[in-house]
Amino acid sequence: MVQFATQEWLDEYRERINSSPVYREALQSWEGTIVYLFEAEEGLFPRTRCALLDVWRGECRGARLVEEADALVANAPLLIRAPYTRWKQLVRRELDPVRALMQGLLRFRGDMRTIVRNVRAQSQLFTLAGEIPTEFPDDD
Repeated sequence: MVQFATQEWLDEYRERINSSPVYREALQSWEGTIVYLFEAEEGLFPRTRCALLDVWRGECRGARLVEEADALVANAPLLIRAPYTRWKQLVRRELDPVRALMQGLLRFRGDMRTIVRNVRAQSQLFTLAGEIPTEFPDDD
């Protein structure tokens, strides 16, 4: 088991992304950064964390934790943010990511046309995250 939202978790995530032919095909046109912002929740997840994915034409060239104030976060072409418990639902596959985006359960910043064009790839990213044997800070 890997602790959620740690560098170890991101390393595993990157590995799964890069070994996925479905993802590689789905995101051939994406060139840029994707940021996931895991918002703190009192008593469950004490500190907001940001994960930066450097994605280039179907390959994840890097995945790392960055500070929310980092310029890379501010300039990312796509930022997806939600409270910790929502991310937990996504990783556990209890919540469909496309539906969550459309219902506003996940907030995003970026070009909606780009997101719509790449909805299959974004969905695949969440599927891959769900394959990681993940331990959450509030698990008993």
